[in-house]
Amino acid sequence: MSDILIVDDEKDIRELIADILRDEGFKTRLAANSNECMDEINAQEPALMILDIWLKDSKMDGIDILKTVKRDNPDVPVIIISGHGNIEIAVAAIKQGAYDFIEKPFNIDQLMVVISRAMETARLRRENSTLKRRDMSSGEMIGDSAAFRRLKDQLDKVTKSNGRVMLTGEPGSGKEMAARYIHQFSTRAAGPFITVNSASIEPDRMEEVLFGRETPERGVEKGLLEQAHGGVIYFDEVAEMPLGTQSKILRVLTEQQFLRVGGADKVRVDLRVISSTTRDLMTQIREGLFRQELYDRLNVVPIEVPPLSERREDVPLLADHFLRGFNETQGLPLREISEEAAALMQTMDWPGNVRQLRNVIERVLILGEGTGAIEARELPGQEGPADEGRIVLGGALATLPLREARELFEREYLLTQINRFGGNISRTANFVGMERSALHRKLKSLGVVTTNKAGARVAQFDGGEE
Repeated sequence: MSDILIVDDEKDIRELIADILRDEGFKTRLAANSNECMDEINAQEPALMILDIWLKDSKMDGIDILKTVKRDNPDVPVIIISGHGNIEIAVAAIKQGAYDFIEKPFNIDQLMVVISRAMETARLRRENSTLKRRDMSSGEMIGDSAAFRRLKDQLDKVTKSNGRVMLTGEPGSGKEMAARYIHQFSTRAAGPFITVNSASIEPDRMEEVLFGRETPERGVEKGLLEQAHGGVIYFDEVAEMPLGTQSKILRVLTEQQFLRVGGADKVRVDLRVISSTTRDLMTQIREGLFRQELYDRLNVVPIEVPPLSERREDVPLLADHFLRGFNETQGLPLREISEEAAALMQTMDWPGNVRQLRNVIERVLILGEGTGAIEARELPGQEGPADEGRIVLGGALATLPLREARELFEREYLLTQINRFGGNISRTANFVGMERSALHRKLKSLGVVTTNKAGARVAQFDGGEE
């Protein structure tokens, strides 16, 4: 049953609207002033608000309340009513985020039409937001490379426990996706997943954001820790957390309780904590920027998320996943990837990792050439017309004698292909058109060796004699 909060200083108006809405099957709550209004909102977010502009004996008028609601509860539609309505008030209310403005005395049928439209709009927005989060922010893991399978195996082992996990890896490698995967397949899957973007929160607001606050004017405002009760709280880039806040978080992990800023009563929480960082926390500890005790508490199960350079086999799978996601959420063309484009993407450098690949796919779909297969020329750095099959030589290669240039080209080409196929010599030999034994001999003569790294085989030049 939908819950509508009616805020008006005139008792007859409040009760009249409430009686009508109850007859229509709605649940209602009533408030006569700003204090009662904020108490009701803090107790439970309503599905919709009907708000009078002029409120006697109140610290806040309707516009002030509207500003606060749209800041802290942006999904709640607000319908403004007033007996002193004019175009300036209506414009001001709409600018501050009101769904609509109705002047007293209002027509009951008109009010019901506006309420119905407002609630339907809010419902569609929530559904759209949920679909987008499921597609791009769910815990779905995509890949088939050795490095990916090793990562997934580690994540599967920790999903059923309540142990704290520390995820490390390069920016954009998928640490938040890994955290969401743990949550999705854990016993806390029905609970919330709350992200703390440690690097984006101003240091002087960190404690208020985390612990919440209590003020006489606005009552209780829950922080992120309290919002995560019963679920998972994810500290993204935990190394960016101020030292003073680190001490208080350590206390929360120990006691499972805390005080809101300005509050006097302790709040108990049941949380699972997952953290991530791109930094070397041991260096941060030596430099006095991160507390050893907090590191020990958070780093119960350390898991490294491999960069895209160690899982090149997964690039076409990830690209296809993003293509389908952008088609479903943004209506962009559902295109395939040509064989040449897929091969090129596997050889490209991805310093921004999975996030960079996702951005490249979105860019190609927005700026691309129709709805056919994505061609290699559409990828970044490949723009411009082909020059009839000619290869433009780099400066270093163009200055070498033919034998040295050929060896340099062969080495770089074979290194690229081996790493593209995750160190699989058989697949590489098949692609380049060589016998496996011949490829081994060629690699040895060029000084190329394959080694195990993060569960995957990678090739590199050992600096031997040419």
